[in-house]
Amino acid sequence: MRRAAIVALVRNDLRVHFADRRGVMINIAAAVFIAGFMGFLFGGSGKTKEVGRIPVAISVEDESEVSEAIARTIAGDKMIDARRVSAAEARDLVRTGKAQAGFVLPKGFADAAGSAFFRGSRNPDARPQIELFYDPSQSLIVGVIDGLLTQAVMQEVSRAIFNGPLGKKAVRSGLEELDRATDANVPNRETLRDLLRSADKLTANQGAPGASGGTNASSGFGLSVPYTVHSEALIAGSGVRYNGYAHSFAGMSVQFILFTGIESGVLLLLLRDRGLWSRLRSAPLKAAELLAARALSTAIVSLFMLCAIYLIGALVFAVRMEGNVAGFIGIAIGFCLFNACFGLLLAAIGRTPAATRGLAVMAVLLLVMLGGAWVPSFVFPPWLQQASLFVPTRWAVDGFDAMTWRGLGLDAAAGPIAVLLGSAALCAVVAVWRFRWQE
Repeated sequence: MRRAAIVALVRNDLRVHFADRRGVMINIAAAVFIAGFMGFLFGGSGKTKEVGRIPVAISVEDESEVSEAIARTIAGDKMIDARRVSAAEARDLVRTGKAQAGFVLPKGFADAAGSAFFRGSRNPDARPQIELFYDPSQSLIVGVIDGLLTQAVMQEVSRAIFNGPLGKKAVRSGLEELDRATDANVPNRETLRDLLRSADKLTANQGAPGASGGTNASSGFGLSVPYTVHSEALIAGSGVRYNGYAHSFAGMSVQFILFTGIESGVLLLLLRDRGLWSRLRSAPLKAAELLAARALSTAIVSLFMLCAIYLIGALVFAVRMEGNVAGFIGIAIGFCLFNACFGLLLAAIGRTPAATRGLAVMAVLLLVMLGGAWVPSFVFPPWLQQASLFVPTRWAVDGFDAMTWRGLGLDAAAGPIAVLLGSAALCAVVAVWRFRWQE
């Protein structure tokens, strides 16, 4: 190989690449910005910062101070954004995706939990049941809420037993049942009786919280978690099963169709640099008409891609339109129009193909991430969760979810359609205003 020829070609490629300094700088800035933003979301420099909170609907049907204290403890956790509502409202919030989890403390919960506190596994049916329901697309949250419930219930029930009026009834009931036990060999009977008698003295004297005692599964007596949990994934449509593919298809179709908009904007700049648009403008056509034609063709291509993606999803992954089909079509059209106009806007701001690509990659990644396609929105700081309501991709992803696996009606599509069409109009106006026909 001729070394001189290779060196000359490399030198030429580098000259061409660095000739567009704007594009080089934007590509570097995009990588730094995305890296910094992701690092900020997941801990940053380690300094204390405001963390995102999980929207949780709490319903307390039990009229007792213990149940109220449990609700207050969970609502006061820094991870929880609590809403106190009725049981029906809590379920509706989770079904529609406005809350990611919810639970109900039933009537008589405090008394039943106090009675079950010392009985261990002897009478598991007597333990009260907490209804815990959740958004199936956020199933990891179940473990978080379940853990908080265990902590809060054990804390408040034990406080009430050892240092409150609930203790007398629960402890003496436990003593009576221990005395009635007919087991020939109940291990640690006297130890357990001494523990309960000590607890009885503590509750009588309103003393400090008591000590712990041993638990023996074979006896059926001893300290135990005094409740059970019934977990349920809630979906708006009756008889509809959650399909995780439907949720992933919503986010990924939005992401890759946005990249189609990028290429549309870049191609527009390439055509301008080759002089094609100058020749077209010599015809009796307005600039807005030329851009409108470009946007419409991009929207048609995007709509074709979206239909093909969901068709494959239906045939291969059983993705179904459990909601309103007309609503899905409206959201699809609104999103594809937004995508086309957004591509024009990027071209107007980027000015050169290289700069537009760098700017577009940064913009698309941010839009997709803030739209909830990558990570759940509760990991965002509260201010960013509110700011994401102004991001069109969040409305697109939520809208596709609502019309597929959530099984919501046409009314749930009205908001996403309005936001997407309004965003498309805004991008189109700015693109027409800022686009430069000559460089």
